[in-house]
Amino acid sequence: MKTRAAAAQLLHQVINQGQSVSTLLPRFQQEVAARDRALLQELCFGSLRWYSRLDAIAKQLLDKPLKGKYQPVHALLLVGIYQLLYTRIPAHAALAETVNACKLLKAEPFKGMVNGVLRNVQRRQDKLIARVDALPQLRLAHPNWLVKRLQQAYPERWEQILAANNQHPPMWIRVNARHHDRSHYQTLLRQAGLEAEPDALAEAALRLARPVDVTSLPGFELGHCSVQDAAAQMAAQLLEAAPGELVLDACAAPGGKTAHILERQPGLGQLVAVDLDAERLQRVRQNLERIDLAATVLQGDAARPEDWCQGPDFDRILLDAPCSATGVIRRHPDIKWLRRPEDIPQLAALQGRILDALWARLRPGGVLLYATCSILPDENGEQIRAFLQRTPDARHLPLHEHDTPDQPGWQLLPGDAGRDGFYYAKLGKRA
Repeated sequence: MKTRAAAAQLLHQVINQGQSVSTLLPRFQQEVAARDRALLQELCFGSLRWYSRLDAIAKQLLDKPLKGKYQPVHALLLVGIYQLLYTRIPAHAALAETVNACKLLKAEPFKGMVNGVLRNVQRRQDKLIARVDALPQLRLAHPNWLVKRLQQAYPERWEQILAANNQHPPMWIRVNARHHDRSHYQTLLRQAGLEAEPDALAEAALRLARPVDVTSLPGFELGHCSVQDAAAQMAAQLLEAAPGELVLDACAAPGGKTAHILERQPGLGQLVAVDLDAERLQRVRQNLERIDLAATVLQGDAARPEDWCQGPDFDRILLDAPCSATGVIRRHPDIKWLRRPEDIPQLAALQGRILDALWARLRPGGVLLYATCSILPDENGEQIRAFLQRTPDARHLPLHEHDTPDQPGWQLLPGDAGRDGFYYAKLGKRA
């Protein structure tokens, strides 16, 4: 009962108040028993993943919409419908627990309504779903504007991308090369009863057959491995930092790429990790401490390096630019409902400002690797093409045979080989 009420309140705050799950979930998990925290996350993420579909089904069964102070009751209905359609929770238990949660939401007069709607879903499930599935944006549970963007950008793959966004993401780990090679660590996992497969692109990546608590991973607390998607692991690999170099990791939080650069190249001259968010920088420091690595961690605006950088220009820069995060929706399903179409040009403008500002701090002959976890061309290929056109001393460095100045970069799409969606482009500064 308490878990369903917490899930409904969290869903309400995301959808109706625009708050993010990553901010809310830890607080709500403290309010339920430890054994129920995984269930709370499943109910929240699942209800967000399929929100528009669940909402459309509920609206078919309501005489009038639940607005204002009754919005949490509407959210509770969606949590109940999610359990009936998408989980193995016995229907009688899902129904009873959801109805009883009305008491904790101070909405006891709605118990009969919630009970009636959920029983209607049970009885009329096939007809209700058929009506909803007539519209692709409801069948695949994405906002209209994003569906249209992806149809335009990927006319042959848009539906596959949307389907991948609705999958439960796998758990990837990054093997710390300072302690083990990947093959040896895979053996250690097997000895611990954990099966994992290597990635074809990311040299340190292993995909677990099933997600586990990090405490189950051999040597995790000693920094022998880290949790990081294979697509994100490509950043340090493509950056190719060399011994003695001065390297900048811009927009570095939470620090996974920072640590990976140091793991791959322990002979760096110095690594500077910068992020605007002081709270998220604590995650960078914690990651480095766990793995026993050292970097210069600074709070600062990547678009204004003059405020925090008074030293020499950098040999290499990794710019993991602020973006729409449309490549990691399967890990953060609230992105679908919190992101707005007007955000994209604003983000693209910010990315352009940061690119120009950091380029001025790259030494002649240096390399900048641009990265986003977006799959929208405005933030990726179009961004880099525009930068190349306005920057005479920028040189395009291809990452694969189809990476050209007219179609620059490497776009990894969600779900391909189990990876997240990511974009990379590599640029050299003429001497």
